[in-house]
Amino acid sequence: MAERTQILVLGGGPAGSTAATLLAREGFRVTLLEREHFPREHIGESLLPSILTMLDLLGVREKFEAHGFIKKYGGYFEWGADEWEIVFGDPDEADSGYGFQVVRSEFDQILLEHSRSEGVDVREGVKANEVLYWDGRPCAVRWTQQGERRKGEIAFDYLIDASGRAGLMATHYLDNRLLNEGFRNIAIYSYWSGTKPPEHGPQGSVLVGSIEDGWIWGIPLHDGTLSVGAVMHTSAFKHKRAALGSVEAVYADVVGRAPLIANLLASGRRVRPIRVEQDFSYVCERPAGPGFFLAGDAACFLDPLLSTGVHLATFSGLLAAAGTASILRGEMDETAVADYYCDAYQTAYVRFLTLVSSLYLNYRGKESLFWEAQRISHQDVSGSDIARAFRHLIAGLEDLDDIRDGDSGLVLSEMRRLVDVYFTKGSGRDDAWLARLSAKEQERVLADVKPLVAPSEYALSEDTALNGFYVRTTPRLGLASASAEPAVRSSHG
Repeated sequence: MAERTQILVLGGGPAGSTAATLLAREGFRVTLLEREHFPREHIGESLLPSILTMLDLLGVREKFEAHGFIKKYGGYFEWGADEWEIVFGDPDEADSGYGFQVVRSEFDQILLEHSRSEGVDVREGVKANEVLYWDGRPCAVRWTQQGERRKGEIAFDYLIDASGRAGLMATHYLDNRLLNEGFRNIAIYSYWSGTKPPEHGPQGSVLVGSIEDGWIWGIPLHDGTLSVGAVMHTSAFKHKRAALGSVEAVYADVVGRAPLIANLLASGRRVRPIRVEQDFSYVCERPAGPGFFLAGDAACFLDPLLSTGVHLATFSGLLAAAGTASILRGEMDETAVADYYCDAYQTAYVRFLTLVSSLYLNYRGKESLFWEAQRISHQDVSGSDIARAFRHLIAGLEDLDDIRDGDSGLVLSEMRRLVDVYFTKGSGRDDAWLARLSAKEQERVLADVKPLVAPSEYALSEDTALNGFYVRTTPRLGLASASAEPAVRSSHG
């Protein structure tokens, strides 16, 4: 006979551990299956200030403050002929806005251990192999214990699939991933010790510089190493590897051609093997349905330029946990919750994808395949209002005269914010597009601008509700209606 839990979470990364912890704190029985044993290697060390909101909600911020991760008060960009700083907060002011530069293996392990301490039944080294369905909804998972040749089956009331880019539900059952063909990129990276301290940017800054075939990063870490990597189009990477003969030669070439980073490495030495990550961008058309939510990389993956991966993971974990809690307590209809989740998650995804694509397209200094490829197509997300936003994004970037009144507020607000935050006055920024809009459209765009430093506030209050709902964190976690009408009762139980 299969064992049973109320909520089954697949994956112990930031999305899975966030959802599991929040639901366990609400009193639900939560089981989490993680195929690997932590700590485990993972790319993605630079976190946005929004992480503070999530850590506070999880009750784990003190553990991270005590761990010694470097506080990130901003970033420094050398983008073509331009250079500028992004400032999140003031190191001299207590609790001023900051993110963290983290060793992801340590960051993820702290989150997972916190889940265990909050009552989650965490099982590492357990791989979910098959999802069983009953009456059109997932009802159980068959698993194997790696290395011990054990196997079993666990039934559940609700499933949160946070299984990463492998995406058990999306790739084996839903077949609903939509690829952004332009963002077919490769990340190549390693770690260095004995490097010079960064000379630019606020305290703890991430360093980002454009290169001929993409861009390069430098991230200082609390263990004394500097994470150094580059992102380039797959075609450019394959061409360089064929011409230079090895991955090591490609890495040496791209690092050596970027003065921003190369100058720091002059006195250092590489201390870790070079790793290569496929970096394709995708989003699931419907990341929620009867009996399940997809969260984190299982639902979408975005270009790493603006360090949004952990934010989207924890944000989706929060949304999935709030939705699941409301459904299982009989407070809301699961179809309405699924619709809300899909729209809220895709909106967050589109906001960042718009920023990244716009930043790439505003860099006019290179003519290589990389810079031409990083375009958003309206086919990247379809079947919702987001598709219309994409179409108007293309219009906004390629033909401003085609923008119509009333249909492009979301995208244009992100373009407005991009210009203000990432292209300072005197750096070649072009404000002419805003002047071409009608007075009504300009008012709508400027009123909708949200600060990059606090994206977790989206949908966390009635003022930032999406599609009529927002996440209520007190007195109990759940979804709440922003309207005066009472919440719809659910027949699911």
